[in-house]
Amino acid sequence: MSEAFNVADVFGEYVFNDTVMKERLPKKVYQELRKTIDEGAELHIEVADVVANAMKDWAIEMGATHYTHWFQPLTGVTAEKHDSFISSPKSNGKVLMEFSGKELIKGEPDASSFPSGGLRATFEARGYTAWDCTSPAFVKHDAAGAILCIPTAFCSYTGEALDKKTPLLRSMEAVNTQALRILRLFGNTTSTKVTPSVGSEQEYFLVDRDKYLKRKDLIFTGRTLFGAMPPKGQELDDHYFGTIRERVASYMKDLNEELWKLGIPAKTQHNEVAPAQHELAPIYEEANIAVDHNQLTMELMKKVAGRHNLVCLLHEKPFAGVNGSGKHNNWSLTTDDGINLLDPGKTPHENVQFLLVLTAIMKAVDTHADLLREAAGNPGNDHRLGANEAPPAIISMFLGDQLGDVINQLISTGNATSSLKAGKLQTGVATLPDIKKDATDRNRTSPFAFTGNKFEFRMVGSSDSVASPNVVLNTIVAEAFCDIADELEKAEDFDSAVHDLIKKMASEHQRIVFNGDGYSDNWVEEAERRGLPNLKTMVDAIPALTTDKAVKMFEKFGVFTKAELESRSEVQYEAYSKAINIEAKAMIDIAGKHIIPAVIKATIDLANSINSVKAACPDADISVQTELLQETSALLADTKVALSKLQDVVEEAAEKAEGREQAVFFKDVVKKTMDELRAPVDKLEMIVDKEAWPMPSYGDLIFEV
Repeated sequence: MSEAFNVADVFGEYVFNDTVMKERLPKKVYQELRKTIDEGAELHIEVADVVANAMKDWAIEMGATHYTHWFQPLTGVTAEKHDSFISSPKSNGKVLMEFSGKELIKGEPDASSFPSGGLRATFEARGYTAWDCTSPAFVKHDAAGAILCIPTAFCSYTGEALDKKTPLLRSMEAVNTQALRILRLFGNTTSTKVTPSVGSEQEYFLVDRDKYLKRKDLIFTGRTLFGAMPPKGQELDDHYFGTIRERVASYMKDLNEELWKLGIPAKTQHNEVAPAQHELAPIYEEANIAVDHNQLTMELMKKVAGRHNLVCLLHEKPFAGVNGSGKHNNWSLTTDDGINLLDPGKTPHENVQFLLVLTAIMKAVDTHADLLREAAGNPGNDHRLGANEAPPAIISMFLGDQLGDVINQLISTGNATSSLKAGKLQTGVATLPDIKKDATDRNRTSPFAFTGNKFEFRMVGSSDSVASPNVVLNTIVAEAFCDIADELEKAEDFDSAVHDLIKKMASEHQRIVFNGDGYSDNWVEEAERRGLPNLKTMVDAIPALTTDKAVKMFEKFGVFTKAELESRSEVQYEAYSKAINIEAKAMIDIAGKHIIPAVIKATIDLANSINSVKAACPDADISVQTELLQETSALLADTKVALSKLQDVVEEAAEKAEGREQAVFFKDVVKKTMDELRAPVDKLEMIVDKEAWPMPSYGDLIFEV
């Protein structure tokens, strides 16, 4: 039996957290650093020098030889450049291990080789990383040894944000400022900070590494570009919350231990709906830290999988025909003294502050539904959204029975006088306790659902950073709070004004509330009647970044400049085009070099077999063999025609102007042609001898882990 593992003993042991800082820093330095973290006070270089030295000593004790400024460029993944702690050798042949405050605060990476959307030319190489002291440094152990990782922001030489973190921190400051204005209006003078809290549930697939290495499509693109459905998929719903297989359980155990050591509060694990699909959910943290931790979680998922001869697939749709993977972004607003602004209390109809916050969020989501949709856009997510397995591409809000009833009262009568009670669930079994029910059911088809004391934004793709959705959420809510505060701060009768404003926002933005089945065709028609945008693809949603209303809002709160928004638009178009181009070229490569040759060989073997039977037994019935040969040959011909067509459209795509024109061509023409190539290939897989087929099947991949 393995030695007992005590989570409390190891949690955060590789993190330079508040406990470590308090132990290792002089009291005055610690207090100065806390002021910077908590209040945004300026960090003096003298303080940084002391912190850097303490951080270096601690990291060396953890086994670290190098440090890196760990940042999140617009690639969507993290980046790092390692520098050792050694300084110039001394005359005695020894070296000193040094790390200065200047090195802690600022780094200088190459800014020319990261996506910038035109903000930086190739020859303009200088960029800067700046220490984000609000997210603790940590030591990461891998094949490179132990590395001190310092979370940083990344900006260009001319000051534009080239990363995911900088806009997130800006948006957090914006919503904090405006939320405090709201709290002061209600007489709250004790809360000094309002922080977005985030918990991001992470879905993923696990497949056997040996089989993965025989699937070039998985290697090149993260998803299967060909593949016929096995006899069984997820029809029986037996995988969801089912017993976790030992190999997977062993992986989850190791993953949890790695996460806990890095201070990541991994909480829940279970099998998801599709075979070989699983989910991990953490406890809520401040948005900035939650984003950093989710990036680390995805990295560790992949790394730990390798130890178990597994591969972790984070693509949104690795297998056609079964559910894909998302990342549910649970978001709320919490004060530094523990008040959740989204807690309705036992009688929501009497909780005026909550109703004001709720209707402000209604206003924000309705006004900027297109931006929220764009924040969840990536090529893989286009396979999920609206596909009866994920929320539809139409943004709506689920409030549930209790809050929905309160909103209806406000709209119809101008006053909310009651709240629906939760009641009890009676099981009908004497030995089972009656269960206190929640005040409302859940709606798994809603993209933006109220779930008790938070909103769950369910559209985010499993491979995506959760930074962008939270930047948008924070900023659109900051704008709504600002509009409200502007109006209420000059009201002569606050109680009357706040009542009227709640009713007004509920009435004007009720179209965004939908508690029904988001998968139904009726909802698509109803949403169109309400005037809600239906942006079906990532390419359709990208223009939302640069509308006049988006530019005005982001510039007002200092989250993005117009140039930064335009650059991100270009980065998104480019990312989409590159992703689909890689997929199309991978299909061409696999079909031309693997599938067609394998099928030709199979048809030759079958033809030779037919001839052998004819020679040995002229009267034998060979109709089945002949029919199979004819069917295979016909599908082979269809495959070759489709392959040639895909080659042509990929060449045509390369001639399109980069940006929106090229992305639209990939969306409308190349993807359709890719589907045309896949169709005959998947049919061939069902009739060609399994031993002759050049790659593992879906059944091999998702049922043999």
